[in-house]
Amino acid sequence: MIKGVLFDMDGVLVDSEQFICKAAISMFSELGHKVNPEDFLPFVGMGENRYIGGVAERYGIKIEIEKVKARTYEIYRHIVRGNLKPLPGAGDFISKCRLKGFKLALATSADKIKMDTNLNEIGLSDNIFHSIITGLDVDKKKPFPDIYLAAARTLGLAPEECLVVEDAVSGIEAGKAAGCRCLAVTTSFDAAALKDADWICGSLMNVPEAAINW
Repeated sequence: MIKGVLFDMDGVLVDSEQFICKAAISMFSELGHKVNPEDFLPFVGMGENRYIGGVAERYGIKIEIEKVKARTYEIYRHIVRGNLKPLPGAGDFISKCRLKGFKLALATSADKIKMDTNLNEIGLSDNIFHSIITGLDVDKKKPFPDIYLAAARTLGLAPEECLVVEDAVSGIEAGKAAGCRCLAVTTSFDAAALKDADWICGSLMNVPEAAINW
């Protein structure tokens, strides 16, 4: 029986992917390297260390990850100011889950600085979640199950009692590996790529009732 909902952030609650991609491209440009938006797709949802590091590896660019990540976040905070919006249905779906008495966790591969920026920009208080796990809290990022195992544990629930809400292939892999059921939102990938999820929807405005009634 479902007792908890574990939310990813980017691509689920907020449409931030285009902005972090733009920030990372700008950062690489400052280093004298041209990279492309599609270079980042295989690393969506894996946290910025892998998001940036994976592209650097592809081009053979040597980087100091903490330094370039800090610069990427600096650019990101500047370009999202006043431009981020919650994704359709996000607030209403969270409210619906709370009314049903579910425990809620935010489980994002992003660092806390990005999480705080995003929640502040979309006007969503972190107090609505019973637990928050960021990429800084786990060693192995998605697609490893660690972040969802940790999120379930902090809620006092078994993974089998939790629904993971994700938009990325790596996130669905992580949720399923943790033993959770998964709802995929087609914000970043099409339904075919997210086929391993238990339920798929176009936005949190049209979540299948079965996804929160099992």
